[in-house]
Amino acid sequence: MHKLKKMFILLTSVLFLGNTVMASGVGSINYQKVQDNYPYAQKVIKEVEAKALALQQYITDKEKEFKSIDTPLKKKAFEDKITVEFKDKENAFINYKLKKEEEIYKKIQEAAKAVMVEQNLDAVIDYRVMFIGGVDISDLVIEKLKGGKQ
Repeated sequence: MHKLKKMFILLTSVLFLGNTVMASGVGSINYQKVQDNYPYAQKVIKEVEAKALALQQYITDKEKEFKSIDTPLKKKAFEDKITVEFKDKENAFINYKLKKEEEIYKKIQEAAKAVMVEQNLDAVIDYRVMFIGGVDISDLVIEKLKGGKQ
């Protein structure tokens, strides 16, 4: 009888502690909505678009220069030179864009983690995966991003 009582107390303790430690469910996030409503992300997107336009303008300007060259040999040398320059500019643009996308992703992820902890959630998944149930935390993440110095 004494062993049964100890087992009952142990079982009750495990169940009680397990319930207090367990989180309250799964959250979902609409990443695109968060990004669209995150002022820093919008600023960065405009910067990236400006750099892309500058790259397009570079090509347009070089095409005009190319048309004004009179000999095939000079055209070939110009073309070779511009190909190398453009590749360098394109690589710099791609690296900049990827760096900024990663930066935004990390900031959104940090905010989502903070909301997950605040809301006592087990996990946060993409809203397109959640069919029924769960808690949409997109607006809470947006609020956190707007409130912080991101």
